[in-house]
Amino acid sequence: MDKIIKGKAFVLGDNIDTDQIIPAEHLVYSLSDPEESKKYGQFALSGVPLAKSGLPEGGIPFIGLNNFESIFDIIIGGVNFGCGSSREHAPFALQKAGIKAVIAESYARIFYRNSVDGGFLIPYESFGRICDKIKTFDVLEIDLQKNILKNLSTDIKYNLKPLGNVLPIIEQGGIFEYARKSGMIL
Repeated sequence: MDKIIKGKAFVLGDNIDTDQIIPAEHLVYSLSDPEESKKYGQFALSGVPLAKSGLPEGGIPFIGLNNFESIFDIIIGGVNFGCGSSREHAPFALQKAGIKAVIAESYARIFYRNSVDGGFLIPYESFGRICDKIKTFDVLEIDLQKNILKNLSTDIKYNLKPLGNVLPIIEQGGIFEYARKSGMIL
């Protein structure tokens, strides 16, 4: 895995729940079929209503019409990101949409675990509220070795909470691949 992630930010607010990340009506597609699983990317964040404060300023859509991937690479969130049901489809949908990392003030525990266990994306925690400081479309760079987020659009740096043992699990593609490759299971 590349130790630097660079891309455009998509900024959300607090309490973004799993039904906003991937609405229940889109859970009918196969996770393992390559053609069907693209639909998870297409419908990622389609459950965030335009009137909801969780949407970026100006109601910028996460996915363009009839697209399967977003132009955004990094999501910036507030508190309690991924709350709601325990569906692993939520981090999977974000990964299918092209998201490499989510940086939030805090996470719902199950979303965090599903992100790591499935090897879907990197769930970084910020030390403070950065969703009010970063704007959608800002170009960001995350240094995975130094745990630093740099906003290349404003030249401001933010320290991130260390990932600990999380990164090797994500790099191996999830908890089961990590366990196999490290000899914990056959």
